Amino acid sequence: MTDLPALIAAFTTMFIIIDPPGLTPVFIALTQGMTAAQRRAIAIRACVVSAGLMLVFLFLGEAVLGFIGISMDAFRIAGGVLLFITALDMLFQRRQARREDSAAEGQAEHEDDPSVFPLALPLIVGPGAITTIILLAGEAQGAADFAGITAVLMAVLVITLLAFLAAPAIERALGKIGLNIVTRVLGMLLAALAVQFILDGLQGFGIGG
Repeated sequence: MTDLPALIAAFTTMFIIIDPPGLTPVFIALTQGMTAAQRRAIAIRACVVSAGLMLVFLFLGEAVLGFIGISMDAFRIAGGVLLFITALDMLFQRRQARREDSAAEGQAEHEDDPSVFPLALPLIVGPGAITTIILLAGEAQGAADFAGITAVLMAVLVITLLAFLAAPAIERALGKIGLNIVTRVLGMLLAALAVQFILDGLQGFGIGG
């Protein structure tokens, strides 16, 4: 695992699963109407929380879920349900309406914060990422291997953070109408992703074959 080809393969796998470029429009949609400072704080918080979750699953793996009696399939179903609710909010612009009300009351910084959910979990650290991390940990042979995997995970998160920080420039390029279109399209895609999570989880339980 400490050899360069293995590290490159691990980085490529994690990069494809997390997909920082693909998450950037989602970040824009979830933080639409926020100030640059609020967006920056949410981006940093989401990546810090994601880093913590990744390290937990790297060093503890399936023991974390097994200890509390949760299977990966159950995790997929729960994540899919929660993600579907967020997708509905994006489709009908309910998040934006709530955010504008909070801003009017001077509480926008404290309410409707998407940094932990759905950004950190399950968009950045979703079932696919968790499964991959557990598999990588299973291949590790010692401290050097775990250090290499940790470096790979942090590198992907740094790229994700940089993509999030570039969101204001992307938003300016799209404009308000473009953002509304992107938000609804992404809401549909997130809904489909949520359904796929649920179907994968049900299939794991032998339901729906």
